[in-house]
Amino acid sequence: MRTNIVLDDKLVEEAFRLSNAKTKRELIQLALEEYVDNRKRKNLMDLKGKIQFADDYDYKSMREGI
Repeated sequence: MRTNIVLDDKLVEEAFRLSNAKTKRELIQLALEEYVDNRKRKNLMDLKGKIQFADDYDYKSMREGI
């Protein structure tokens, strides 16, 4: 999708310093991917305390194969 936007120059410069992006397009793509990943993670955090596990559930035994 092609679009024109006005970006804060100082923010763009700082983002370039903190990333490996070579172009503004690459920088924006990376920023959008990180934003989406972060929001998904926050949505999972909303589930805290809402999931009940079986009394005999042993997460440690499942990790032994790793």
